This record gives sequence, structure tokens and C-alpha cells, in this order.
Amino acid sequence: MELFEISVSSNNEHHHFEIRDYMHHDGEQCKYEVYKNGVFIASFEPGPHKHLHICKNAGIEQEELLNQIADQLESYNL
Repeated sequence: MELFEISVSSNNEHHHFEIRDYMHHDGEQCKYEVYKNGVFIASFEPGPHKHLHICKNAGIEQEELLNQIADQLESYNL
């Protein structure tokens, strides 16, 4: 598991997230888990054409913000 941080902006606010990347994703769990201040926010897994989709959503953040997180993760070509 690799840990790193990302930031996204939404509605003139900056949001910082911790990402747990399960590099040896085997389909048993989601590939990426997202946390904010140690609280689970959501997780993502690769879908068709390497686009990430929400695997689990804690319902804490708006889906638009989750989509921005997914876009940023995809831009890293992970």
C-alpha cells in the first residue's frame, strides 16, 4: 500500500485528502481509499478504459467533489 496526498478545489475552497493506493488490487477491495483528516470519505476502482468509478461512498462529500478526486487520480496515470 502506498500513501500520498492530493488537493482539489471546489467552490473556492481547497480540500486536502489522504489517498491509500492498494497497488496489488485484486478485486477483493477497492484500489484507492480516500480519507480527510483520518475519516473515510470514499473509495474508487478502475472501470472500463481506465476511468475510476466510486466503489464505496460514505456520503460525507458531494459527488461532484468525488468526481474531481477521481479526475485528479486519473491524471497521475496510476
